Amino acid sequence: MFGRSALFATASAGLLSISAAQSATNGSVITTDSPFYGQSPPTYPAPEVRRDGLFAESVAKARALVATMTLEEKVNLTGGVTNPGNGCGGNIPAVPSIGFPGMCLQDGPAGVRGTDFVSGFAAGIHTGASWNRTLAYSRANAMGGEAYRKGVSVALGPPVVGPLGRIAEGGRNWEGFSNDPYLSGALAAESVHGIQDAGVIACTKHFIANEQETNRIATRDGNKTYQSSSTNMDDKTLYLWPFADTVHAGTGSVMCSYERFNNSYVCQNSKLINGVLKTELGFEGFVVTDWFAQHSGVASSLAGLDMTMPSGATYWAGNLTQAVRNGSVPEARIDDQATRILAAWYELGLDSDSSPGVGVGMAPDLLAPHTIVDARDAADAEVILGEAIEGHVLVKNVNNALPLKEPRAIALYGYDAKAPDYNAPSPGLSPWSISLQSTDATSPICGFYGLVASACPPFPINAPNGSIWVGGGSGGNTPTYFYSPFQAFSERAFQDGTQLLWDFENVNATSTVYGNTEACFVFINAMASEGIDRSGLHDDFSDSLVNNIADQCSNTTVVVHNAGIALVDAYYDHPNVTAIILAQLPGQDSGRALVDIVYGEISPSGKLTYTVAKNESDYGAILSPYRPSAQDAIYPQDDFSEGVYIDYRAFDAQNIEPRFEFGFGLTYTNFTYSNLRISANSSATLSQYPTDGIIPGGHADLWDVVYNVYADVKNTGEAIAAEIAQLYLGLPGDGQPIRQLRGFDKQWLNVGETVTMGFPLRRRDLSTWSVEAQQWELAPGGTYKVYVGASSRNLPLTGSFTLGKSGNGTAGGYWK
Repeated sequence: MFGRSALFATASAGLLSISAAQSATNGSVITTDSPFYGQSPPTYPAPEVRRDGLFAESVAKARALVATMTLEEKVNLTGGVTNPGNGCGGNIPAVPSIGFPGMCLQDGPAGVRGTDFVSGFAAGIHTGASWNRTLAYSRANAMGGEAYRKGVSVALGPPVVGPLGRIAEGGRNWEGFSNDPYLSGALAAESVHGIQDAGVIACTKHFIANEQETNRIATRDGNKTYQSSSTNMDDKTLYLWPFADTVHAGTGSVMCSYERFNNSYVCQNSKLINGVLKTELGFEGFVVTDWFAQHSGVASSLAGLDMTMPSGATYWAGNLTQAVRNGSVPEARIDDQATRILAAWYELGLDSDSSPGVGVGMAPDLLAPHTIVDARDAADAEVILGEAIEGHVLVKNVNNALPLKEPRAIALYGYDAKAPDYNAPSPGLSPWSISLQSTDATSPICGFYGLVASACPPFPINAPNGSIWVGGGSGGNTPTYFYSPFQAFSERAFQDGTQLLWDFENVNATSTVYGNTEACFVFINAMASEGIDRSGLHDDFSDSLVNNIADQCSNTTVVVHNAGIALVDAYYDHPNVTAIILAQLPGQDSGRALVDIVYGEISPSGKLTYTVAKNESDYGAILSPYRPSAQDAIYPQDDFSEGVYIDYRAFDAQNIEPRFEFGFGLTYTNFTYSNLRISANSSATLSQYPTDGIIPGGHADLWDVVYNVYADVKNTGEAIAAEIAQLYLGLPGDGQPIRQLRGFDKQWLNVGETVTMGFPLRRRDLSTWSVEAQQWELAPGGTYKVYVGASSRNLPLTGSFTLGKSGNGTAGGYWK
């Protein structure tokens, strides 16, 4: 039985707080990390990749090839090099003697970034709001296809499951699907399958607990080196769930993150990589650093790191060769690094003669004439529009203000309605290359270089220079075109003969409204980017603009393109604000998707994957990123003392009423829930702990379906629409959240139609981590409470079961 006891000596050993550090250092400034030794103890040796696992045939091929290679050739596979012949973000050099052409590693989570003739897909937060497994697969498969045709070997996301979204103001939360680990993991697993079915290695990132941009990179300031922030976390909190899903799905690579974990840099943390990832989860692929996230040579190799980016020359290359020759690193460790890399390469068929050349479509200089490689596939257009539509979340719709009913005159307001004024490549790390055309890129770019937080100006809360379709940074994209809301409304106005008026200047957040306007739309946004965390969850200018228009227009719809949580209470109760759409980050078809929704061509179906509070203070201590004090400025200590209580789990535990709860979203119809059924898959007694061997993702029996829950949902309204039914469990035992998401099903229903929604429950869904046993544990004889409904706080069907028995269900009320 494998446990994490050495990772955390006790349930709270990982939480060496500032007060403990003060005691260890007599309250003085922390100038050494010696008080923290032992928080993340060594786990050696690095396990070799299994020969009989998921990649067995590919591992056999890789081992045979590695046996023919020199030490120098094997080491060359482990570190990036500069390749002036392509524009890939990372390159592994070719090894001509064995016919290995090299590898191209390229962003990113929302499509191939920094090149031409590619699509701009919706961001992870948007796809997450679709709650659609099939769409998550199709999106990733389309992205993988474009990456493949561009000659990309490793797609650096999707999936992104770190950050999970602990910090409400986190700069990169939008890259992932949800701050709920179950939903995040479910869509991430589909994304792995989608990417890899297209013939490209998926890279799951960022391992692990990479929850803020502030102090993410070690920084040198004069004679002082400020270390990355340390994520201090106990073993019950460990944000491992969605990583297990992606490993179970067969992800070919995992990216280790910048920060320290319990005061040991993640990319050289042997307990996390050797112990948790490669042993507990049985990961068979290779571990690659985030760019410049390596901090040692021998130590990182022994800790289980397999590949470093963007350059192996800093710590490895000749240094690693010498370390083998002087006995510091066993050659078997280098063999395993090379085997894992080549096994993933074989597994995805990248050895095929029909594979495109490495980086063939990644031009090194877009400002110079170059061969065009159009990576797009016309067959993906439906997926790109579909994901854009399904991620819109309608959160207010008074008296059916939407859909529009053949209006004669419409007025558009706000800086977010039009496309940005500039969309062209420029040399270096430019706003275009990191999707920051609509705002000032100074702060994120400053953060990319790891400057101390005080050296970077605050990032503007909104992006005032045009509509946003994705967030900023390496997770952005560079679409061939952008369909703005203004463009889409203009085309519809032409089609219908509608009077269309607009004001996008909105000086001093004011404007005037035409007297015969039947519907006003105000477009605002909330921007976020890699490199720096957000400065807030709303801005006064945007709020004032909405209220100014609503004061003059009795039918005002607010459209918010939000790269993360956006608060709406400054205008939510305004009597003339009749509808609010959290339009999130829809990708290149943003405007077309929005107009299809507001004109009723299709009902909105998205639901929130986070909680929208009434006030920023409702998020408590994890509203903002941790910023070190004078005492821990050199060795920042970020204690995850809230445990698993983030987002809706925290709101439920503290009985805080949100504005919009997790899982909430409206459609153009009504649904009712009935007939809850709970059945055990077998009458056999389940053991308290899993007993099967390790497969990718953990013990094999953790993945067994042990219960099934069903509920009937009926469309009682007047429009065809999709409902997302959600199942939450109340797990027995002390210290458990009131409810945790453990199932969802999305189906489209015709008017009057009733469908059965199904929720298979696996052993892992019913298990909790036992600190004492250091294992996933069931609760024999305990009562498992079942809740099914439309959101985390609208759960009309309730039931319960004890292990080994069929359950009972009761229905109460319905959702409209």
